[in-house]
Amino acid sequence: MSNLCGPLDRHLRQIERFIGVEINNRCNNFHVSGDQKSIELTESVLKEMYATTEAEPLSPERVHLFLQSINIEEELEEVIEDEVSIKTKRGIIRGRTPNQKLYLSNIQSHDINFGIGPAGTGKTYLAVACAVAAMEQDRARRLVLVRPAVEAGEKLGFLPGDMVQKVDPYLRPLYDALYEMLGFEKVAKLIERNVIEVAPLAFMRGRTLNEAFIILDEAQNTTVEQMKMFLTRIGFNSTAIVTGDITQIDLPSAKLSGLRHVIDILNHEKDISFTFFKSRDVVRHPLVARILDAYEKYDQDSPKK
Repeated sequence: MSNLCGPLDRHLRQIERFIGVEINNRCNNFHVSGDQKSIELTESVLKEMYATTEAEPLSPERVHLFLQSINIEEELEEVIEDEVSIKTKRGIIRGRTPNQKLYLSNIQSHDINFGIGPAGTGKTYLAVACAVAAMEQDRARRLVLVRPAVEAGEKLGFLPGDMVQKVDPYLRPLYDALYEMLGFEKVAKLIERNVIEVAPLAFMRGRTLNEAFIILDEAQNTTVEQMKMFLTRIGFNSTAIVTGDITQIDLPSAKLSGLRHVIDILNHEKDISFTFFKSRDVVRHPLVARILDAYEKYDQDSPKK
């Protein structure tokens, strides 16, 4: 019970602020005050959290993930009948928010998938999880990690080393997810055997990728020509995932983002899925969602130059 409530009932106060209810408890008796829907949501999350305490200690971060999983707005009330869970050797990975669940479902049923939205919404992490599961289940022979080598507002100059070492800094988020799911040593061995391939986007021209799982990260920094080139590399029995955030484009102002452009062209094509994440899907620190909302409000209120 102390694990459920947290130090000085911190977890309960966290639930109160998020859902908008008042929770009073004495020993194992809880009284929740609020509107009917909020009371039902609070009851559901308390029961789920209590069941979790039998296996692991709760933390503010874990409570935040539980709360994210119940944050369902009217526009997302469609139910995904068969919830997708990704099984890797490090454990089972599930979508926490409705958009994450939709994203995983789309990846299972489409050959080309787009995940578009702000940082911290799980776009890249879930894509890597699907890729690792596909390789472990022999549904893909190799994993190809691609990213445009565009500096995020800083001039880094020439980087030392071979091609992999030069592009490594740009692929760090993908590596972090791989290390977490497979372990450092196994990832290093798979890269050495070319089962996991790292390639800058410019080196994809002229290739055809069969029986592969391909992830293009930071796609907002592709040009229109690069996006077209990448999408036409897909071969038989391959799955491609394109992730990016169209609010963080680092291209020169005269260049149109290939990701922004492709939304208008392919959004209504069958067999191609688009999942649009929003700040409510953020599964990092709770402040991240509020920061994103504040920037979005500022952009909307500011007069266009």
